[in-house]
Amino acid sequence: MSVLSVQNASKAFGENKVLKNISFDMNKGDVLAIIGPSGSGKSTLLRCCTILEKLDGGTIKYGDDYLCKDNNGISGYCTKEQMALIRKKFGLVFQNFNLFPHFSVLKNIVDPVVNVLNKSKEEAKETAVQLLKKMDLSDKANAYPCELSGGQQQRVAIARAMAMQPEVLFFDEPTSALDPELTGEILKVIRDLANEHMTMVVVTHEMAFAREVADRVIFMDNGFIVEEGKASEIIDNPQNERTKLFLQRFKENG
Repeated sequence: MSVLSVQNASKAFGENKVLKNISFDMNKGDVLAIIGPSGSGKSTLLRCCTILEKLDGGTIKYGDDYLCKDNNGISGYCTKEQMALIRKKFGLVFQNFNLFPHFSVLKNIVDPVVNVLNKSKEEAKETAVQLLKKMDLSDKANAYPCELSGGQQQRVAIARAMAMQPEVLFFDEPTSALDPELTGEILKVIRDLANEHMTMVVVTHEMAFAREVADRVIFMDNGFIVEEGKASEIIDNPQNERTKLFLQRFKENG
C-alpha cells in the first residue's frame, strides 16, 4: 500500500493553470526528487500535498486516509477532524526555515511536539535533545535562530519536522536560501535520512544530489509531469526533448 498517492491533481490561480493532471505514488522509504524550471508547479504541488493550498480537482491520499477525493473533476476535502489527523502524517521543511525568532532552538522543537502530539514536556525535550545531537547541534539548544548560520537554522527546521514523527517528509528547495558553502551540510542531512529509509519528497535544483539520493525523479514543466523514472536514467539519459534541454542548460549554468 502506498504511503502517499496523488491522482489527477489540478490547480489553477485564476486563469493560470499551475497543476495539470499530476499523478504519482510513493511507498514507504521512497525518495522522490521533483525537478524543473521555475514556475513549473513544483512548489504548488508540495503546498497542495501539505494543505497550504487546496486542489481544484484530483485526489490526495495518505495511506488509507483521503485528504481529498475527486468527484467529477472537483476535489472534495475531508472534515476538519480528519484533516487534523492527516497533518500529523507529514512534515514540511521550508526554503526559509520558518523558525520562531523569539524561541530558543530547543523550544522551537519542543513546543510543536507538546501542542500537536500531546506529549509531555519531558518526553518532547528528550526527543529534541536526541535530534539536535543527530544534527550536530547539541551545543545550540539554548541559542536563538538569529545566532545561527543559515545552515544551522535549516538543520533545526529539519529536526523540528522530524520530531513530529512524520510518515512523509517534504522539502521545498531546502538549500535555495543558503550560501553555496552551507548547501553541503543540508544535503548530507537529507542523504543520511535517505539511508535511514525516511520517505521523502524533495523539490530541488541540485541535480547531482537528486541523482545520488533519489530513487525516482519527476521532471515538471508548465504544470505537467513531462518525464519520470529512475533518478540516474532521467538525469543521465533523459528521453524527452524538454527534459534534455532543461538538463543541458543546467549543466551549462553549473
